[in-house]
Amino acid sequence: MNLSKLFDMQRALDAYIEREHGLEQADLFDKKALALLVETGELANETRCFKFWSKKGSSEQSVILEEFVDGVHFVLSLGLLLKFEQETEWTPAPPAETATAQFLRVYEAITQFMKEKSLATYLMLFNDYFALGRMLGFTAEEVEKAYIAKNEVNYRRQQQGY
Repeated sequence: MNLSKLFDMQRALDAYIEREHGLEQADLFDKKALALLVETGELANETRCFKFWSKKGSSEQSVILEEFVDGVHFVLSLGLLLKFEQETEWTPAPPAETATAQFLRVYEAITQFMKEKSLATYLMLFNDYFALGRMLGFTAEEVEKAYIAKNEVNYRRQQQGY
């Protein structure tokens, strides 16, 4: 996965959105962190990994992948806000034993990063989130391709007044 390419694409999208909405000087950290929490919840909902009471299966992998890359957008955007993009490496973290446990690990990493906006907590978040993607069955190449496709969708949505 070409992280510098993804960070560049996210930087351009963020700048476009901020310019279109007059937010160039706004502090968007908390809004982006909350958005990542919400997107992670939407992803969990599509996997249904925690729904022990239900017999219905998870959504199609394509739907789950799209939800996953929605979160990737905010993971990258948060790194850009604190200028961590040059220091970010994808260091595959060993995943938790279950998808539910990995989702909880991601939530904890987001919360910790919100409390302590450091490179160490960002890398923990970054690597835990991507470990979740691997656990869900996605390769780095699939994530990159899906991110690029969703990035284009996000531009179109902005142009259509989303």
